[in-house]
Amino acid sequence: MRAATTAMGSHYVPNTKIPTLVFPTSAQAARHVALRIESLIRQNNSAGRPTVLGLPTGSTPVGLYRELIRLHQEAGLDFSRVITFNLDEYFPMQPDDPHSYRRWMQETFFDHVNLPPQNIHIPDGTVPPDDVEEYCTRYEQQIRRAGGIDLMVLGIGRTGHVGFNEPGSTRNSRTRRVTLDPVTRRDAAGGFFGENNVPHQALTMGVGTILEAKRIVLLAFGEHKAPIVQKAVEGTMTDAIAASFLQQHPDATFLLDESAAGSLTALSRPWAVGPIEWTPALIRRAVIWLSLKVGKALLKLSDDDFREHELYELLREHGPAERLGRLVFDQMMATICTHPGLPISDCRSQIADLSAPSSAPQSEISNLKSPILVFSPHPDDDVISMGGTLIRLVEQNHPVHVAYMTSGNIAVFDHDAWRFTDFVVEFNRLFAIDSEHTECVKERVQAFLRTKQPGQPDSEDLLKIKALIRTTEARAAALACGIEPENLSFMDLRFYRTGTIAKAPIHPQDIDDIVALLKRVRPAQLYVAGEMSDPHGTHRTCAEAIFQAVRRVRSEGLSFEVWLYRGAWEEWEPHVVERVVPVAPADLERKKMAIFRHQSQKDRAMFPGGSDRREFWQRAEDRNRATAQVYDQLGLPEFYALEGFVPWRDG
Repeated sequence: MRAATTAMGSHYVPNTKIPTLVFPTSAQAARHVALRIESLIRQNNSAGRPTVLGLPTGSTPVGLYRELIRLHQEAGLDFSRVITFNLDEYFPMQPDDPHSYRRWMQETFFDHVNLPPQNIHIPDGTVPPDDVEEYCTRYEQQIRRAGGIDLMVLGIGRTGHVGFNEPGSTRNSRTRRVTLDPVTRRDAAGGFFGENNVPHQALTMGVGTILEAKRIVLLAFGEHKAPIVQKAVEGTMTDAIAASFLQQHPDATFLLDESAAGSLTALSRPWAVGPIEWTPALIRRAVIWLSLKVGKALLKLSDDDFREHELYELLREHGPAERLGRLVFDQMMATICTHPGLPISDCRSQIADLSAPSSAPQSEISNLKSPILVFSPHPDDDVISMGGTLIRLVEQNHPVHVAYMTSGNIAVFDHDAWRFTDFVVEFNRLFAIDSEHTECVKERVQAFLRTKQPGQPDSEDLLKIKALIRTTEARAAALACGIEPENLSFMDLRFYRTGTIAKAPIHPQDIDDIVALLKRVRPAQLYVAGEMSDPHGTHRTCAEAIFQAVRRVRSEGLSFEVWLYRGAWEEWEPHVVERVVPVAPADLERKKMAIFRHQSQKDRAMFPGGSDRREFWQRAEDRNRATAQVYDQLGLPEFYALEGFVPWRDG
């Protein structure tokens, strides 16, 4: 059951304790908030009143700020009467530090609009410790003198914090110094190039301060936010989750993309909320959920199982249980594909082939040689997420091409770059190659590394060396899967070339480069990272760029299937999977060996992402085997491991 659809394909989610609006994409959610802010500013400007905004930092509001900048530059939105109050700042923190929220706000937003400097208020991370309490009191007074906050924009952390109101923050807390939760510091570690560099404290508006805003919107994007969003909008109000206090606010709204909304009951189990229209997709979702819930195979489900788990209407309208179980069983059997290079219309379960060695004669259709193009956002996403499928595609003689979209250079440790500069110099010396220039580069790079501060952006020399490390690792990993170097493209898209975690918007030339590659390869199948919960945003940006390019070439008559893969951070839920490729024990070992070729990411990745401390090869193995276990639990054929895929359908 859904409320009426609103603008841009969004809809309100029923049965939540806070109004919750879901958008198809994060970009649409950001645009919605930007338009609300634009309307408020224009209305107040016409009346000669200031507009007071409460603003957040982090990756979530970047799209909002870019849209506001666009409205200023293209639609004349005037910020001269706007007054802003930021939520928080690390403590201690110098304003010009690369990690300072003041600097981040200047570079991301304030420098691009006509907002007077005297109207900008950000907690001061340089206040002497003994003066912090008095300073925080003055910050509260400044908000009151401005007339209070008209619209507060929030994000939400995985601990449920808004601002830096960590678990334990009370409903009436005010602006103050706080100690950061270990989870929060861990999530921030990537931006600080190591958890040890993340400050232990911060200054933040309190929950009570936030709740005094006239209107509040909270933005949350990505699967990794889904569990805490569900607790905040559906759970009980508690100081363990500061965002839950928004349940008391008269005009607070959560704005989510579909991924962040995924754990809400109305989306994950809509039959538990009220009457629904039983579409084929919902029937499949409900029956799989029931099978896993009661621990019975699909073909063993009984009428009582449906009645006892809020699925009486499904049973009455589409039952009996035997029919429903058989329907979904047949659908899931059709997802098993041992010849992934075939079109979806031709790929059928060929379980018998699994017992034959890979060199055995294949069926006639397997001799079709279809060009395959795999887009890998980082240099290792291809082997981590679909290495087993790559191996099978190569074995079945499909020309496999891989396009590495970014250099991945910021994810290389300094000590690896140091080691490789040593290696090149010694290599030249060993083979009597003139190494005068190499020695000069080595001295320059190592001199920079000796004085480099935590979080300081790399020099141009260092970025080039780190990019080369990842390029050669990607070649070695692809070769381990049987893909020759001439079939690899290193695109080095422009949006990534910032030298920091924060990325620029996608560049029009990036789209053109993808279009050119599609026209050159002319693939029958395209594989794209569909892992929008990537905590660094690179997967999301790459996917958006690819989809724009795909729309363009399709309009020109180029046709191909587009498959989405996952594996580095999340895995597909079984009810959405439309193709799984079996991975035998030997092939899973080959896949792991390919992942090992990325030595700079081995043992400890620079940006592991969230709280998952496993190495990427461990994640890949665990998730592939877990997918196979789910199929086994549903009563489907038992496999050692499975890689799952979902087709992309535009719109």
